[in-house]
Amino acid sequence: MTAAPLEWLDLAAWPRRGTFDFFRRFDKPYFSVCTRLDVAPLRRRLRDRPGAGINLAMHHVALRLANEQRPFRYRLDGEGVRVVPVVHGSMAVLRDDESLAFARIGYQRDFTAFVRDARQSIDEARAPERVLGLLDQDHDLMHFTTLPWVAFTSFEHARNWGRDDSVPKIAFGRITDDGVHQWLPMSVEVHHGLMDGLHVGRYVQGFEAALAEPDAWLALEA
Repeated sequence: MTAAPLEWLDLAAWPRRGTFDFFRRFDKPYFSVCTRLDVAPLRRRLRDRPGAGINLAMHHVALRLANEQRPFRYRLDGEGVRVVPVVHGSMAVLRDDESLAFARIGYQRDFTAFVRDARQSIDEARAPERVLGLLDQDHDLMHFTTLPWVAFTSFEHARNWGRDDSVPKIAFGRITDDGVHQWLPMSVEVHHGLMDGLHVGRYVQGFEAALAEPDAWLALEA
């Protein structure tokens, strides 16, 4: 199969070129937004789908939105910005011995196929002989982590300050139930040179819409 040609953002024609140049010079050019999402409708619908848990469902929605919203596919590459054709996921996996590994979660629009392949990748990452499996050098990824023990209200990722890291990072927290809603904390961290609050806001609004109508997004009738 022939690889897709590399697509580069036309910086000269980009309306955000000035903003890009401004934030690119920052020592810390990243910003993070924390919010909470009502996952009650999604969890109710997932009861009919054994094996399709809330965690993978959230990863699926996150990747689908990232692939549909172009700024989430922008990646720094030298002095330019590359537009990756498809964004996949890197998921932190907790092993039985409490060590971490990373699993590459390939994006597929079909939810059933996505869950099947994601579970296989997670099982491989949990294997005792598997090395840590760092994936942070892959430009076509989003980085995911889940803290099911903490209903956090802020979040900051570990970073390597020695290089330009333009990979968006998502964190999910512990679900809390107030009797009506089931709130899941979510943190979205991005490079400010590549997008602004407007773009993150659209991403969060897309999440809210997806969770309000889970059948339409996750093809749960299939």
